[in-house]
Amino acid sequence: MQSSLKLVDCIIEVHDARIPLSGRNPLFQETLGLKPHLLILNKMDLADMKEQQKIIQHLEGEGLKNVIFTNCVKDENIKQIIPKVTELVGSSYRYHRGENLEYCIMVIGVPNVGKSSLINSLRRQHLRKGKATRVGGEPGITRAVMSRIQVCERPLMFLLDTPGVLAPRIQSVETGLKLALCGTVLDHLVGEETLADYLLYTLNKRQLLGYVQHYGLGEACDDIASVLKRVAVKLRKTQKVKVLTGTGDVNVVQPNYPAAARDFLRAFRSGVLGPVMLDRDLLQGPPAAEP
Repeated sequence: MQSSLKLVDCIIEVHDARIPLSGRNPLFQETLGLKPHLLILNKMDLADMKEQQKIIQHLEGEGLKNVIFTNCVKDENIKQIIPKVTELVGSSYRYHRGENLEYCIMVIGVPNVGKSSLINSLRRQHLRKGKATRVGGEPGITRAVMSRIQVCERPLMFLLDTPGVLAPRIQSVETGLKLALCGTVLDHLVGEETLADYLLYTLNKRQLLGYVQHYGLGEACDDIASVLKRVAVKLRKTQKVKVLTGTGDVNVVQPNYPAAARDFLRAFRSGVLGPVMLDRDLLQGPPAAEP
């Protein structure tokens, strides 16, 4: 990424709107220098946007003045991006070019926040063309800095897609769990049942009880084993296990807890359990001062 920087006029950083303040890689700012910088908070359709103004104020307190919320699936707010980039590059003191105006933008971010989806969305909006980059629901689809991908004719604009890069050290366990819930870390590295437990804790704490209705549980519950058991039974994700007793083998039906946890996480990530703002606690405090 650093070796491609000399070709780049502006950096677009993409992050998940459900964790607007958590989990952004702090090394991006240090490593990528003084280039004009636009922060895209994607997947706004999955985020509870009631606190949008607070989020913007918080980010401004961190020195991020250019923020756009998007939903790349439905191309929401995508049309704001190219005019904003044009404005940022035009007012940048580094931009001294001849008459042949051509913009090169680098797209960066942690894994699985929608960088490739953003590029495809821009192409749909401005070139009426389909996919230029592969998109996947798990981290690690983009593995190298891609060649330039055209996204606009007027102005002539190219984007460089890059692999998702997490910070070498994640600030806290809770930040790590939030990142994992949003799918930026592979589930098995944290453990699906651990993630499901944190999700249940978060939903109950915020009084977001859509899961009760979705799985027909009757009432909210704090015990993840009990919830997963009922989810497994409802989805018929059970397995027969032979248990040795004093009177011989007995077949016992056991819930498949990992399968139930996977379904619970999938329901959350697809928005079925309702929009969630995982950073609500951080929004209550004062904006972070610049280091």
